[in-house]
Amino acid sequence: MKIKDFDFAGKKAIVRVDFNVPLDENGVITDDTRIRGALPTLKLILDNGGSLIIMSHMGKPKGKVNAKMSLSQIREAVAKALGREVLFAEDCAKAKAQADALKAGEVLLLENLRFYPEEEGKPVGIDKEDPKYEEAKKEMKARQKEFAKTLASYADCYVNDAFGTAHRKHASTAVIADYFDADHKMLGLLMEKEVEAVNNILKNIRRPFTAIMGGSKVSTKIGIIENLMDKVDNLILCGGMTYTFAKAQGGEVGNSICEDDKLDLALDIIAQAKAKGVNLVLGTDCVAADSFSNDAKQQVVPANAIPAGWEGLDAGPESRKAFAQAIEGAKTILWNGPAGVFEFDNFTGGSRAIAEAIAKATDNGAYSLIGGGDSVACVNKFGMADRVSYISTGGGALLEAIEGKVLPGVAAIGE
Repeated sequence: MKIKDFDFAGKKAIVRVDFNVPLDENGVITDDTRIRGALPTLKLILDNGGSLIIMSHMGKPKGKVNAKMSLSQIREAVAKALGREVLFAEDCAKAKAQADALKAGEVLLLENLRFYPEEEGKPVGIDKEDPKYEEAKKEMKARQKEFAKTLASYADCYVNDAFGTAHRKHASTAVIADYFDADHKMLGLLMEKEVEAVNNILKNIRRPFTAIMGGSKVSTKIGIIENLMDKVDNLILCGGMTYTFAKAQGGEVGNSICEDDKLDLALDIIAQAKAKGVNLVLGTDCVAADSFSNDAKQQVVPANAIPAGWEGLDAGPESRKAFAQAIEGAKTILWNGPAGVFEFDNFTGGSRAIAEAIAKATDNGAYSLIGGGDSVACVNKFGMADRVSYISTGGGALLEAIEGKVLPGVAAIGE
């Protein structure tokens, strides 16, 4: 069922959103991108005469109540965004009476789903090597089904608009869908856009296709790198990964972040790119610092000749030129992961150069997809969010989709 084809009048909709927003030490939201992303779906339901039961997780409370991760902290922000009062259920598993009492146009926000271990469905307090682990796992799966059934009992229909958790087979993201027929479960507008964005990257490629993979570790990106190797024309690997590749090729990287146990993997990636005719672009120079600090002394040095006691914190000017060259002529662009420690204002140059090149290419007709929290934070920090084609709300989900994996949250709807 497509959400725009469903009649919400007089119906209660339970909607899984991703309101796992960052909070400061006072519980104030520092980035409301995810809340804003869900608004079209939530408003569509309300505008069509439905009532809303909103559910989400926040953080990793590991099945225990933790006040610092309570969704009560964001209730007022959600109410302001929706322009109406938002009721709050202090226990997501005991909200039936509140849900039943909802009238058309009313909104109920459930407490953090992950306060219950049943949401994630993993046994707690028992090691995987324990002989009783499999039995505990089976018991937890049964409890997860009951938890999902309880959540489903609150509503007439189910909407999944949480792409950020679509790669998890949790009670609220996949199992709950079993308790609704095909005509009463659907993807939200945000999820539909996310699925379309992934398809544009994987199935509707316009060439040249340039992918930019940043971040600190090769190991966390190996699946996506290998899958992209059969699809891209240009592959830029930057950020902390730069120094693992530099060391693998015999370079000196000083105190830079480096996965010493992945040097062979780095060499294998270089060989794969050569064998498949992919233009692999690695940083050749970097901005090195004498400490991990915004105010550190800095110097531009070759990425494979970083002095002892210094560490690479950003891509250097020559690297930025090479990145821009591979980006500006592209017609399909994927960016996941910054080129440096962009959180430090003095080390934003590499990431900014990538963002500017993507914006320029997009102005010239390229399709650009930005995914992953840090990349999204980059384009927002640089004020370029409106100059790219699409910004994904899902980090891990986007990566797994681009790796070619089936996302349980999408599969459960039957899309």
